[in-house]
Amino acid sequence: MTERLTLDQARRIAVRAQLLDADRPGDVVEVAEQLCYVKIDPTAVIAPSEHSMLWSRMGWSYESGQLQKAVEVDRLLFEFDGAFRPMSLLPLMLPRMRRWPQRESSRQWLAANDRFRRDVIARLRADGPLRASEIPDTAEVRRPPDGWSGGNQVPHMLDFLSRQGVVAVARREGRHRVWDLAERVYPADLPEYDDEEAARLLEERWLQSYGIARPHWYWTGVGKATGEAAAVEGSTVRFRVDPDALAAVDDDPGGRVAFLNPYDSMLFDRRRLEEVFGFTYVLEQFKPKAQRVYGYFAYPILLGDRFVGMLDAELDRDDGVLRVTAVHEFAPLDEDESEMIRAEIGALAEWLGVDVGGPR
Repeated sequence: MTERLTLDQARRIAVRAQLLDADRPGDVVEVAEQLCYVKIDPTAVIAPSEHSMLWSRMGWSYESGQLQKAVEVDRLLFEFDGAFRPMSLLPLMLPRMRRWPQRESSRQWLAANDRFRRDVIARLRADGPLRASEIPDTAEVRRPPDGWSGGNQVPHMLDFLSRQGVVAVARREGRHRVWDLAERVYPADLPEYDDEEAARLLEERWLQSYGIARPHWYWTGVGKATGEAAAVEGSTVRFRVDPDALAAVDDDPGGRVAFLNPYDSMLFDRRRLEEVFGFTYVLEQFKPKAQRVYGYFAYPILLGDRFVGMLDAELDRDDGVLRVTAVHEFAPLDEDESEMIRAEIGALAEWLGVDVGGPR
């Protein structure tokens, strides 16, 4: 049976699943448990992605030290593949991590560098936690620079070993990762799942985080049999919907304004944005300046269950000002809606500890 959803229902499910409705979550771990990941990115036009994602959910109660404590002290979150994830997800990921890599070229590089692999593990065991720069590069076969990293092979090996669950990020020093053996970072009493059960439970968690999603192994991590089949008014796309979200579709706590970092998980599946929200989103960060419409790193503005505009703003640390270049409206907003957006800009500036100002 296929559930038939109106656009309003589909949007409400998606907004609530991403914790962007009027009921704000109370702490960092609650957010991570629901979203499944909090993207890490150093681009800090307003604030780094991980902090602005959490602020957009929690509001004034969020402080950056809460994230650090959850990761490095309480070990309730862990860093993996460019995101902070809830520790409850790790047991579901481990079976797949133990089978990594699947790509033959990666297998060959690891096999050719077996001595290098053992060197890195031995160095961490003896002296860890360590930065990559503190570990000697003894690679025998080298991967060419890829535009993101140089010729040093240690970051490559650490990345490979982390994907296998052998090493892990123990903490950060500024933006630098500090590595250790996974057995000294991850809890020792994690539950065990076989491959099939872990995959099923992981797909269910991803669907829970989206509420409604296109089944796709990469874009959503949601399988074709996960949850319930759903069709959305006016769309030919076939979706899967979380049964719990579907059961609560009529429980509407109301909406609010949210500014979404360009790397926010709500924006990840561009096709879903178009089909459900009628929003075509293009990140203009890598466009030439003359071709930008909304700004280098503009934040989409969610008002209730509609995307209504883009916030082009930048934190001026030297002058202690959140400089608002423009609030681009997709369609004219009424005065109440405009006031809600102005109030949220004020709340953002207050959280950053600065005043609101115009462009230079």
